[in-house]
Amino acid sequence: QVQLVDTGGGMVQAGGSLRLSCAASGPTVSTYAMGWFRQAPGKEREFVAAISSKGGTTRYADSVKGRFIISRDNAKNMVYLQMNSLKPEDTAVYYCAAAPTTTHIMGGPDYWGQGTQVTVSS
Repeated sequence: QVQLVDTGGGMVQAGGSLRLSCAASGPTVSTYAMGWFRQAPGKEREFVAAISSKGGTTRYADSVKGRFIISRDNAKNMVYLQMNSLKPEDTAVYYCAAAPTTTHIMGGPDYWGQGTQVTVSS
């Protein structure tokens, strides 16, 4: 069992930056791939980024590639999403997620955080 608590959302102007954090807990959490999804109003939840258990592999949605960076600190059981050059279309609730592999995360995670709101104003 893995528990995820995501924080760090807020309001920012277009072009600004935010860093989301996800605190993970559970006996095997360091063996899980971690990721981030987002859901905008009226839209389906979509994949944003994923990182493998040891951090050697990362994957990004095309819409955020070059602007967002996912990282993890296994000593602290933390996962981060650094979001730069934010755009109004990045406005959404962002969810931390966990699954055995990055491929598994992209197909549908096993565990979810509660979500944190990110609002980007133009």
